[in-house]
Amino acid sequence: MVKVTVCGGAGGIGQPLSLLVKLNPNVSELAIFDIVNAKGVAADLSHINTSAVVTGYQPKDKEDKSAIEGALKGTDIVVIPAGVPRKPGMTRADLFNVNASIVRDLAASIAKVAPNARVLIISNPVNSTVPIAAEVFKKLGVFNPHKLFGVTTLDSVRAETFLGDLLLVSPGYVKGRISVIGGHSGDTIVPLTNVVPDINGSKLSGEAYAKFVHRVQFGGDEVVQAKNGAGSATLSMAYAGYRFTEHIIESLVGNRTSDSNRISDSAYVYLPGLEGGNDLVKLHLNGVEYFSVPVELENGQIKSFVDPFTLLNITDDERKLVDVALKGLQSSIDQGVNFVAGSKL
Repeated sequence: MVKVTVCGGAGGIGQPLSLLVKLNPNVSELAIFDIVNAKGVAADLSHINTSAVVTGYQPKDKEDKSAIEGALKGTDIVVIPAGVPRKPGMTRADLFNVNASIVRDLAASIAKVAPNARVLIISNPVNSTVPIAAEVFKKLGVFNPHKLFGVTTLDSVRAETFLGDLLLVSPGYVKGRISVIGGHSGDTIVPLTNVVPDINGSKLSGEAYAKFVHRVQFGGDEVVQAKNGAGSATLSMAYAGYRFTEHIIESLVGNRTSDSNRISDSAYVYLPGLEGGNDLVKLHLNGVEYFSVPVELENGQIKSFVDPFTLLNITDDERKLVDVALKGLQSSIDQGVNFVAGSKL
């Protein structure tokens, strides 16, 4: 059985994500950590008649470390949706100053209390927050690139939904049969639609394809605008975050089913730490070390990854999208690395 800790579990993403985790029969313990309302959310979830025991942890004040330590003790998986949401007109880059400190401090606590945990980062901007966590783990001597994931699954969920609509097929039929690579903001997101012939994106006209790509890349703006300042994509992100968390849980307990027609979900990872990753960075990514690729899991960590440039038949149009993505990714990565370099842990 598995213990899952949700850091930011009382927030707009954290609450529905925690609900989904509570429903998973393989979860024996669910820890909810947040600076406010964690105990209330835990009490609410604890009334649900599934086996996971739910406990809420919230600090008494800014100096209290016992809450985060209790939440992390003995955990197998840490999911981090903590941070502030986007507001109208706000880019993911605008989130950096607030969320960077949150992720840095949580990563430091994980390194000290649960260094072997699998860490799934949802907090935006993911393109920067994952390097922040990695640099903290490096500084504290516990970095394992096989266990650190930037959760980009929402990009895949959107791509499956939007492409299914365009091709007049069920999103469920498309699920797991296309791939999204790159980063997790705007034009760093690159949907690949040509993987399975019978749902080939080339069936779309040039204009329809361009609109599809733009909608996948900027789908978050749709939600921010539709909520009119009241929030961002919380429910869809919670679902997507749980989808990837579920993959980790399944690989931990060893009951994940394989399907040769399906492509594993992507995650934003540190490629030089994975077998074959350095070659991908040098040959196709112009030296960019963090990139979202489909990952194969075993025992809750990365066993291998799918090289999209040799195994997913990337097209010329998609390669152009990758080139644009790489330009934006490097500056975001540098921002995260430099933030930790100037921080005291």
